[in-house]
Amino acid sequence: MAELSVLLVDDEPLARRGLRQALSRHADVTVCGECRDGREAVSAIHSLRPRLVLLDVQMPELDGFGVVREVGAAMMPAVIFITAYDTFAVRAFDMHAVDYLVKPFAEERFDEALNRARQRLRQGEAVELGRKLAALLADAAPAQGTAATAPLEPVRPDESVDRLLVKVGTRSVLVPVADIDWIGADDYCVTLHVGEREHVLRESLAALESRLDAERFVRIHRSAIVNVERIRELHHDSPTEMVVVLSTGQRLRVSRGRKDVLERRLGRAR
Repeated sequence: MAELSVLLVDDEPLARRGLRQALSRHADVTVCGECRDGREAVSAIHSLRPRLVLLDVQMPELDGFGVVREVGAAMMPAVIFITAYDTFAVRAFDMHAVDYLVKPFAEERFDEALNRARQRLRQGEAVELGRKLAALLADAAPAQGTAATAPLEPVRPDESVDRLLVKVGTRSVLVPVADIDWIGADDYCVTLHVGEREHVLRESLAALESRLDAERFVRIHRSAIVNVERIRELHHDSPTEMVVVLSTGQRLRVSRGRKDVLERRLGRAR
C-alpha cells in the first residue's frame, strides 16, 4: 500500500488535532506537517511536497483559496477543503466536483473524502484536479474578494438562531442567544458563558459561529467569540496587543489578525 503524505492546514489547534485523530485510523497515511495559517501552508507545500492537503477555507490573512492562488492551481497537491459554512463554498465545490468537508463532520464522511482522494491520486488526475481548482478560483474571486491579506468575515446564513438547546444533567434547556456573554472553544465542544453559568454544547466554534447573528457576535480569537453588547472596554496593552473587558469583568485577548474586524463591528454596533 503506497504511503499517503498529508499536510494539515487549519488555524484552530483543536481542529488540527481532530484531523490528525481521524487520519490515525488509516495505516497508509503519514501526517508530514501542520500549518496554522495560509502563509505557513504555502511554504510547507513547496518544501514538504505532500500528496494531499486538508485545507481550511476560512483563515485570517490568507484563506484557503488564497493558498491555492499563491501555489498555483496547476502545482497544488490533491486538496480536500474544510469549511464551517455550507453556503457559497459548498455550492462552488459541488459545481466543480472538488472534495470538501463541512465542520463538524462524521467519520464516515471523512473516510469517503479520503478514499476519493486516494482513487484520484492512483489514477493520476493531477491535470484534471488543477483544471477544477482553476475554475473554482475563477468563480470564487467575486464572492470571496480579491484582497488576500484582509481578514475574512464569515458568511452567515440568512436567518440566525435566537436560542440554543443545551443539556443540563438529564434535562435539555433552551438558552437565549442574547443572554450569552462569550463563547469559548473546548476541544470538540464549546462553552457558553451566561452570567455566572456555563453550558457545554457539542459543536465546533466555527460551526456555531456560522449560526449566530453576525451583528451581535464577533470572533476575537481562534478560540473565543464575544457578544458585542457585553463589551465594556477595549484595552490597548501595546501597539499590537488588545484586550476586551466584558461587563462581567472577564478579560479576553484579541488576536492580531482580528483587531480590525472587531473595531469595524463595534463601530457599526455603536
